[in-house]
Order: sequence, then C-alpha cells, then structure tokens
Amino acid sequence: MTKIRLSCAFLAAGMVATAVACAPVAERSTGVVPAAAVTSEAPEETLAPLFEQALPNIEGKTFTSAIVDFPPASRAAPHRHGEAYVYAYVLEGTMRSQLAGEPVRTYHQGENWVEEPGAHHVLTENTSKTKPAKLLVIFITNTGDELKVPDPRG
Repeated sequence: MTKIRLSCAFLAAGMVATAVACAPVAERSTGVVPAAAVTSEAPEETLAPLFEQALPNIEGKTFTSAIVDFPPASRAAPHRHGEAYVYAYVLEGTMRSQLAGEPVRTYHQGENWVEEPGAHHVLTENTSKTKPAKLLVIFITNTGDELKVPDPRG
C-alpha cells in the first residue's frame, strides 16, 4: 500500500512539474494566464426546428419554422440558406445582421427581416455580452435542402 501511495505522489509531482515547465513564461512566474494568451471564439447559435411541412399547393417546397438561440456575445459563422426564402423575427434581445452588399442593421425585439433566396449572410450576432437573444425563423425551402450552409472555413 505504501508503494502505491509513493508511486501516486511521484506521478502527481511529475504532472505538476510538466505542467509548469510547459506553461508560458508569464504563467510560470506569476501563476496567472495573461488575458492575451487565452483564445476563445464567440459562442455560436443553436437552431431548433419546431415544425416542418411540405407545402401541399407548391410541389417541391417545404415550410419550416425554427427557434434560433443566441447566447450572450454569440455570433453565427457566415452562411447561406441555399435557395430558401427566409423570414426572421426577433423574439428576445437585440441582433445585428448583414447580408452581402447591404449595410449592417440592428434589430430589436419585435422587429424582423427577410432574406431572398441565395442571400449570403455575412454577419449575425447578439449585440449583448450578458443577455441571450432569440429569433423565430421561417424557411420556405426546396424539399430536402439544408436550412443553413456555413461558408467553407479557409
């Protein structure tokens, strides 16, 4: 039993020594990670479909409604919605949005916007660093198409 405890102590000491040796110089001397050394991307939104129905009077088209939650300080990656016609309504919070070729616009609770088929959404973000935002989004898509297609990462 003593050998196991001794082995665990050496293992723990080795892990601490390795962590200290591999830490940046500023962290080794102060024990604090400088803010500039911490890299974090803004959180992303979550899209939760509520209802999906093929349109009975328009062959090949589907109606989908979804709630899109934006945590504080979140930002969606630039994206498209294929050939979908999109309607977005701000349920909660304040959103900043920009389509390619258009100015940045800010939308508050109760306001809305539309996106034409093929539009490139280059900016979608929650303007608050402390409060969530929420959208109701309606898509009229070609049946089987993805609701959101992020730009290729490059």
